[in-house]
Amino acid sequence: MTDTDFVTATRTFYDAVAESYSEQFRDGLDDSPLDRAVIDGFAGLVGKDGTVADLGCGPGRVTGHLASLGMSVFGLDLSESMLAIARRENPGLRFEHGSMLELDLPDGALAGALSWYSSIHTPVDALPRLFAEFYRVLAPGGHLLVAFQAGDEDRHHDGPWGHPVALTFLRRQPEQILGLLRAAGFTLVSRTVREPARGEVSQQAALIVRRD
Repeated sequence: MTDTDFVTATRTFYDAVAESYSEQFRDGLDDSPLDRAVIDGFAGLVGKDGTVADLGCGPGRVTGHLASLGMSVFGLDLSESMLAIARRENPGLRFEHGSMLELDLPDGALAGALSWYSSIHTPVDALPRLFAEFYRVLAPGGHLLVAFQAGDEDRHHDGPWGHPVALTFLRRQPEQILGLLRAAGFTLVSRTVREPARGEVSQQAALIVRRD
């Protein structure tokens, strides 16, 4: 699958399901104190001096949460439909359209970045390029948070909420993702894996790494 193929498939899927997705996961962070703790820990490591990018921000819930902590944060997403929701629900925050694989940012522009379940549609052979791009835009000492479903079996969603679209959600083992992040030049700061909750069917992993 080429970059164009999986990027187009991801954009098409989320453009179609954006409103349904947003409604389904409206209380995601409120209902998950463990996830919120990981994000808050990341925010504490980054601090409030510098810009943070929520890469693959979807409807902007995490972007809004980071802003509520006093961080200078903006969101970026492939899906214009998701961005419309993010802008509607977070007036005053900045949301941009674009691809994580080609960030329109200068080298070292960010104090922090997070990929909150936004790498889960990127094929494994494209992850080195993705993580290299994350490394490029982070300043030395900057932190990156990557969250994803942990496991070995991918899950294909066909026709969610009655929408005529399909997409595969790729699961990875934390050690696999950590190995790729280390190969990109990052150093591990924190690794957490929690058990499934609220209807989830797989463990949920989060890695915080630092560009030294």
